[in-house]
Amino acid sequence: MTTPDSGFDRVAGFYDFLARLVFGRALRRAQQAALVGLPPGAPKILIIGGGTGWVLGEVFRRCPQAQVLYLEASTAMLRKSQQALRGTGARYLAQVEFRLGTEASLATHETFDAIVTFFFLDLFAPARLQAVMQQLNAARQPGGVWLLADFCQPPLGWQRALLAVMYKFFRITTGISARQLPALHAELNKLGLRAQNRRTFYAGMIEATVFEEPAEA
Repeated sequence: MTTPDSGFDRVAGFYDFLARLVFGRALRRAQQAALVGLPPGAPKILIIGGGTGWVLGEVFRRCPQAQVLYLEASTAMLRKSQQALRGTGARYLAQVEFRLGTEASLATHETFDAIVTFFFLDLFAPARLQAVMQQLNAARQPGGVWLLADFCQPPLGWQRALLAVMYKFFRITTGISARQLPALHAELNKLGLRAQNRRTFYAGMIEATVFEEPAEA
């Protein structure tokens, strides 16, 4: 079975190694920082485009009672995610649904207390990005949070060159539609969400941000 966005099958075997080689621990540190925004208790969490699944262990370390839908378009990435949880958190397997698909695979009745998009939204060209974000936001419970870890506009010249190389590489290897980094904050603001907690990593090239609905005056 394949999905329209399954291009990451081709890089699943070396994705984590490549990420560590280029960014060290910065990508994981950003994801850990974003997860501070997880709601307490037993939240329903949507993780989309989660890659090889290491983040599941971090989620359950913070929210042991969470219920997670892990939505991934790559068969190979989904398989690695299942293996990762079996290896490090097998007791949580019953709390995760691993689903092969895209945002279009969400049922209209499914809603979540937290939407988690880590290094995912940067993959899409503007028209597709807006459609993806609108569909994800429709699945967000009123008052639910949106946790973002992603690249941001690089302040340094060498970072801009690195980002350009990365986009070219992933267009060739995985077929992503984006050609440059989208204005993610502006798109999330259009959905009525505001950045409440933001940290940057890798000399300002990577961010971790918690987006919430603004408090009523």
